[in-house]
Amino acid sequence: MDVLEHCRKWVEDALEYSGGTHDFGDIVEGIKSGRMQIWPSERGCIVTEILTYPKKKILNVFLGGGEIDQLAQMHGDVIQFAKGQGCTAATISGRKGWERAFKQYGWTPLHTTLTKEFD
Repeated sequence: MDVLEHCRKWVEDALEYSGGTHDFGDIVEGIKSGRMQIWPSERGCIVTEILTYPKKKILNVFLGGGEIDQLAQMHGDVIQFAKGQGCTAATISGRKGWERAFKQYGWTPLHTTLTKEFD
């Protein structure tokens, strides 16, 4: 729980851009249950989840907060973890700044996510 409290502000700030899919309590529950992983650093954190599709298992980085250069430095550890879990790819959902920061590691855009809220 100390890690989650250390990362709370970054997670909550990142959740502002999540489209309302999660709140901090959902992240805490996901991490405690093992469905999600938190990657803390000195100046930021990311939250990942493993997604299993019929033909592919990927690590999805779906939340990140703090200083983007600090988050990018976690790249090697995150990819090593993903491979250890049997993943053959990774995805990042995030703002355009992620694309610039991770380009140096060979990440390329796959698609753009659009959203429309309705009742």
